[in-house]
This record gives sequence, C-alpha cells and structure tokens, in this order.
Amino acid sequence: MNIRNQKKLGEILIAKKMLSQRQLDEALREQARTKEFLGTILIRTHQIDEAQFLTAMSEQFNMPVITLTDKFIDWKLLKHFSPTLIIDYKCFPVAQGDSGLTIAITNPLDAWVLAKAEEESQGARVLFVLVTQKDMDDAIARYKQQARTNLKGLF
Repeated sequence: MNIRNQKKLGEILIAKKMLSQRQLDEALREQARTKEFLGTILIRTHQIDEAQFLTAMSEQFNMPVITLTDKFIDWKLLKHFSPTLIIDYKCFPVAQGDSGLTIAITNPLDAWVLAKAEEESQGARVLFVLVTQKDMDDAIARYKQQARTNLKGLF
C-alpha cells in the first residue's frame, strides 16, 4: 500500500459529505493538542458516527467492512490463535478458505496488531476486514463464554 498516494481520512469524509472543512479543521486542532487519532476525536465529538468512520477507513485502506453479529463463529479455527491475539489485540479470525484467512479488526493503523495477526496465521494469506467496536466486543464476549463452557467440560 502506497501511503503517499493514499487519501487522508478527512479528505474522504469531506468528499462523502459526512464532514465539513470547518469541522475537520477544528478536529485537527484538537488532534494537535491531544495527540488522539482523528477518528477518535470525530466520533467522541459526535461529528461522525462509527459507521461513517468505518466507511471512510474502508475506502482509505481498501478493506471491506463486515458485521460479526450474525456471523457463524468457527470455534475450530479460533483454537489455532492465542487468546491474547483475540481478546487483548482485538483480532478475530472469521473464516479460512482457499483465498486465505479472514481476520476482523477495528484499527487498521495499528501495525503491531496487524503483524501479530499475520505471525499467528502461520504463513496463510491474511485478508483484514473492519468491524465496529461493538461488533468486536460482542464477538469477544461470545468467545469468552465459549472458552468458559469448554473449561467447565474439562472438570
């Protein structure tokens, strides 16, 4: 991915008429002061919602957005990944097929998390997809519940 030619988040939001130039300028001033991610500021100040943010991130990073709510969780697939990757790094393996391994994430800017996910994929081609924080939290809660159920079965 060539970062230099990549559109910036603010440019995408303005082009999609989700944000005005004035709102972007205010958020950028806030970002200079707080060092927060621009998306975090825009969501926290209710300039955009998480769905709008994901739409722009999807375009910026050429990553599809999916929902995990109604997705079948492949428990056999999840056993190949550490609980740390899933719970702490918020990388949720969704499916494995001929085209590779699909992993849901919430932040495509976190290079450490992306590298960790690729490391644990054991050489498989990884396709990252974006999900909302709520979707990720719900999937992790289901994962934890399943892990508790599996542990109870051992005793």
